[in-house]
Amino acid sequence: MSNEKAAELLAAVRAVESGERSATSFFNEPAAAPPSRSGPRAQPGGPESGAAGSPTGARGSAVPPPGRAERAGRQDGPVTVPEGVRALLAESGAPEGLAQRVTETLGEGAESVLRADPWQLLAVPGVLPEQADGFARALLGDEAGPDDPRRAVALVVRLLERAALRGDTVLTPDALGRGLAGHAVPDPEEAVRQAVDAGAVLVFEDALDAGPVPSAMAEGEAEEEERPVALLVGLDRYALAEESLADALARVAGTFGSAEPAGGPGDAVDSTEAAEAVTVEAADRAPGGVAGADDGWAAAAGSAPTSSGRELIRAVAGSGLVTHTGGEASRAEVAAVVVAARALGLRAAVLTHTDEGRERMARLLAERSTSHPDNGPGSTAGGGDPAPDCATVAGVLAGTDGPERDAEGALRVDVLAVCDAPQLDAETGAALLEALPDGARLLLSGDPGVLGAAGPGQVFGDLMAARYCPHVASRTPDPGPIGELVSGIGIGELSQVAAPGKEVVIVPVADPGEAVHRTVQLVKDSVPRALGVPSAGTQVITPGHGGSAGTRALNAALKEVLNPGPGRFGGFDPGDRVAHSPAPGRTRIGTVSSADADGLQLACGDQRVTVPPERVPETVRHGWAVTAHQAAGIRWPAAVVVLPGDATEALTREWVYTAFSRGERHLSVVHGAGDALPRAVASAAARERTTRLRTLLTESARAAEAARAAEATEAAEAAAG
Repeated sequence: MSNEKAAELLAAVRAVESGERSATSFFNEPAAAPPSRSGPRAQPGGPESGAAGSPTGARGSAVPPPGRAERAGRQDGPVTVPEGVRALLAESGAPEGLAQRVTETLGEGAESVLRADPWQLLAVPGVLPEQADGFARALLGDEAGPDDPRRAVALVVRLLERAALRGDTVLTPDALGRGLAGHAVPDPEEAVRQAVDAGAVLVFEDALDAGPVPSAMAEGEAEEEERPVALLVGLDRYALAEESLADALARVAGTFGSAEPAGGPGDAVDSTEAAEAVTVEAADRAPGGVAGADDGWAAAAGSAPTSSGRELIRAVAGSGLVTHTGGEASRAEVAAVVVAARALGLRAAVLTHTDEGRERMARLLAERSTSHPDNGPGSTAGGGDPAPDCATVAGVLAGTDGPERDAEGALRVDVLAVCDAPQLDAETGAALLEALPDGARLLLSGDPGVLGAAGPGQVFGDLMAARYCPHVASRTPDPGPIGELVSGIGIGELSQVAAPGKEVVIVPVADPGEAVHRTVQLVKDSVPRALGVPSAGTQVITPGHGGSAGTRALNAALKEVLNPGPGRFGGFDPGDRVAHSPAPGRTRIGTVSSADADGLQLACGDQRVTVPPERVPETVRHGWAVTAHQAAGIRWPAAVVVLPGDATEALTREWVYTAFSRGERHLSVVHGAGDALPRAVASAAARERTTRLRTLLTESARAAEAARAAEATEAAEAAAG
């Protein structure tokens, strides 16, 4: 299966916005016409594996697919639908409009593909399992039973694709079995085995005790006993991504010596010796040399704005890989590291998740550069352009932004800081690490309280849980009543905070209709009048798109009062605020400027974006109101968070934390959720995603320790001999 097709299928499946009914009763009733929603599956293919009952571990070392930026779930440009495809669909009673999507997804040979395996129709955006079953029955008659092996393979892959929507890179056989039982598969265990034998999925044996990296075995200690393992099933694209990512992290962590664990989150790291050890190596790489680099790092640490900032600079000075956690205020500590590295003559860059986050970081870097002392030769702090490269992760992976690349495609950086690291999914993280050159330092920083990555994987969380590298926790709290409120939410407490300047306002409402009315009133009149924040600086955040007070209802009401118009450009008018989502997990907030034959013209911060007409319906929404997932990584002067009573099931601590922390100066909470809000805040953290990265990192560290122990033994024996 090609990387491009896998990316297309993932982008298509993310268009699904509602669940699907069980297929248990489907074989007793006719199929419904396919709706315009997505549900693709991967094509069988990949290395042979053992049966699900006795799997063998599958390991890969292939480079993961490139970032998903700007790629959609369909081919570029129009496609010609073969007459055979039209005839096949007509024969099965499927709607003619499906032909275009079938050809776009399966290619011009779609007819032969579907005749050989009718359940390949599940790869087509908008097709649900019961509809693929109806298609198969029309072609195969009574042979299209629920136990058909082709159906089993298709459903196993589909369940894994849907699990990816929840952030999982793998599933247990039991979880797959439960999902298959819901689709009337008579023998779920056999279905998983069939999918494995067909090469559609891979099976892994992962150790069950993948905890923090253990200390090295004492000399003479017996080898470890065989450890119990867990069986996991996954698609090859995510397996390759996580394993490539683990290899890349090990490479980076070993840049300046072994990847020793920091001992736990929050532990300070004294890296003076390590910083001295890498001075010569850095001098060879850096433009202009880094004479006195050890003194430069020490001076930079001494001038850091906070104590945790000093720890962070020392950690980065002596380690190839460092993690850092904190809220919005902790970004100043990241800026201090990047500016210090630049002052030493090192090529430093910082990446963020969103364009707005990039602009905020650029301001911090400019402020820090102005006040940073000249640390010796090679410094640019005192003259020239003091600001290092500042870009988005998506821009770097797309090649449209950020540091230049060398002839081999590696980024020309010596220090790379990545903010919003919790937003990295497995594939994005793997692609970014693959572009990091040998010898570079990597700082991953972010707020662990926010909602996680839109794609499968939890790179930052797994790296933290494995205690694989030095970690520094910022002790700089976000200021003001909003910062105090959000800090409490982060530890499960919803406290009343003093807000003498109306920084935090609670607006109780009785029903969703009143919630919409009060939200419009706040954005149009109350916040501008009381706080001086214009409507353009206020963002509404709500749990979902549907419902009586979802983004659709709120945007319709807000457009009516803020920018009324006929929507002559595909439902949009000049001046409309929009949310542009060119790829899953990426959202730009902008304004419609115009439209022409090339598409919808958007102004997104300092960038101008043209969205082709055929992409507008699936990538552009009105953006006065967005979800918390769309708002992650962006901040506004004021935020209005809407909590309607009919959306309480969507509330989690992470959702509340993310939504409430989007306002810089003001937060209004339109509260109709009753006691569901404090319950959500007090509840345990969100469901942990099922991934393999933590295990892979732990195993990598175990192997490294074993190698070091063997080297030490050999050295001792050589000395004794």
